[in-house]
Amino acid sequence: MQMVALLASAVALARQVGYQVREDALDGAGGGHCLIRGKKWLLLDASQPHREQLRDVIDALRAEPALPPGVPAALIREIQGTTQLVQPRAAA
Repeated sequence: MQMVALLASAVALARQVGYQVREDALDGAGGGHCLIRGKKWLLLDASQPHREQLRDVIDALRAEPALPPGVPAALIREIQGTTQLVQPRAAA
């Protein structure tokens, strides 16, 4: 699956599992996910490369206890960390 298509699938999945997704140019500050007043938010820095945006989405999806059926296999492999495309962020 190409990077742009994988990112689009990942963002759609994040929305499906309840994330409010906001895409803004943050001048390279990076994105992430958080919980605000009981709502899940995913912030994507549109000024970053697609690979970095995908990493932020995958980080959020890895935190989900369960994913709905029908998730593309390439996306499942990314979430499980079994490919080299997007590696999990190191723990702080």
